[in-house]
Amino acid sequence: MEIVLGVGGGIAAYKAALLLRLMTEAGHGVTVVPTANALEFVGTATWEALSGRPVRTGTFEAVDEVNHVRLGRQADLVVVAPATADLLARTAAGMAPDLLGNVLLTATCPVVLAPAMHTEMWHHPATVANVALLRERGVTVVEPAVGRLTGADSGAGRLPEPDEIWELAQAAAADPAARRPRATTSRPGPAAAGAAPGPLAGRTVVITAGGTREALDPVRYLGNRSSGKQGVALARAALAAGARVRFIAGSMSVPVPEGVERAVHVESTAELLTAVLEQAADADVLVMAAAVADFRPAEASESKMKKGDDGSSPVIVLERTEDVLATAVRTRAAGGPMAPLIVGFAAETGDAESSVLEYGRAKLARKGCEMLVVNEVGRDKVFGRDETAVTILFADGSPAVEAAGSKDEAAAAVVGAVVDRLAASAPGSASAR
Repeated sequence: MEIVLGVGGGIAAYKAALLLRLMTEAGHGVTVVPTANALEFVGTATWEALSGRPVRTGTFEAVDEVNHVRLGRQADLVVVAPATADLLARTAAGMAPDLLGNVLLTATCPVVLAPAMHTEMWHHPATVANVALLRERGVTVVEPAVGRLTGADSGAGRLPEPDEIWELAQAAAADPAARRPRATTSRPGPAAAGAAPGPLAGRTVVITAGGTREALDPVRYLGNRSSGKQGVALARAALAAGARVRFIAGSMSVPVPEGVERAVHVESTAELLTAVLEQAADADVLVMAAAVADFRPAEASESKMKKGDDGSSPVIVLERTEDVLATAVRTRAAGGPMAPLIVGFAAETGDAESSVLEYGRAKLARKGCEMLVVNEVGRDKVFGRDETAVTILFADGSPAVEAAGSKDEAAAAVVGAVVDRLAASAPGSASAR
C-alpha cells in the first residue's frame, strides 16, 4: 500500500514518527508530507531517515514530477497526524497553501485525520462545524483522546496513540465506500439510504463510557482502571443496529467511535450526572457503561499537596459522589424527562459474604433500572482488556443472558437484549397488552 503521512504543526508531531514506524514495518511505502510548521517540531532528517524517501513541503518542489498532484493520485491512503485546528479549517474550506493541502485536494483514496489541539479549540463551534463537514464528505476524523495536553492543561484534544490511529487507518483503507471521490460521495452511515433499516432505526441511545476522576489537588485525582473499550463497543453495536448514538466519555484510553451523533466529554461524576440528565432527556435508551467513582475527597486542595518535613502524610476525608444511575431512575419516576429504558452496569468483586451475581441482583433491585450488566473485575480482569464475560439481569424476572468473548460480542448481546425489551414494550406487542 502506498501511504502519504501528513504531519501538522503541533507538539504531538513526535508521535507521528512512531506512527511512521508502524507503517513501514508493516511493509508499506510511506511518503511524509509535513507542513512548514511541523518541521519546527520534528526535522526533515528524522522523516527521511524513517521513511527512506525525500521530504518536501512546498508546491513548487519537484515541479517536473507534478508532485502536488501525483502524490494524491497515487496514494492508497492519506493519514494526517496531528491535524491542527488550522489544518482542519483549511481542509474543510478546500484551501491548498502548501503541498499537504494539494495532496488532500487531489486524493480519492481514504483520508484519515487525527486531530490534536487544546480542548477549547476542539470544542470551538468553528472546529465542530469543520469536523462535521469533513465527515459528511467521507473523511475519517478520529475523535481525540482525553488526557494531558501541552503544559498543565488536561482534557479532550490529545492525539490518540499511534497504534490506535494505525488501527483506524487500516480499517478506513479496507472500506470500499471510502475509495470513492470525495467531491461526489459521502461515506454512508449506519442508516444509509438504500440500506435495510436496523432494529434500532429511529431510536436514540445514550451511552456513557470510561471512568470518572475526582480531584485531590490540581495534579492528583482519584480514579479507576476503566479504558472505555466496552462503551466504545456498545456504541459500535448500537450504530450497526441503526440507532442515533450520543456518547458521553469520561477518561478513556481509546478514541470515541466515529459515527456518533454527539460526543460529550466529562471528568468528574458531577459532570457525568449533568451530561446524562441533558442527553438522555429525549432519548429512548440510556446505557450506563461508565465506571463511576463512588467517592471523592470532601475537600480538594487548591494547590499541590506537599510532603511534610516531619514525614507525616495528609489525611484525606472522602465523601460519596452522586449516584448517577439512581438519579436517572428517580428523575423518570418523578415524571421528569428521561429514557424509558435504562441499562446499568455493575463491575463487582465477590467476597466471603456474597458472589458477584448476588451483589448484582441486589444492585438491580436497589437501583430500579430495567437491565443490569454484571461482570467480575480485578487487576487482570475486564479493565483495559479486549475480552470480557458478562451476565445480563432483568428487572422483570426474565432469564439472565450470559455472554463471553470479545467486548464487541458482549456489546452485541447487550444491544440484542435492548432490542428485545423495546420490541416487547412497543404498542401492540403481546407483553404491552
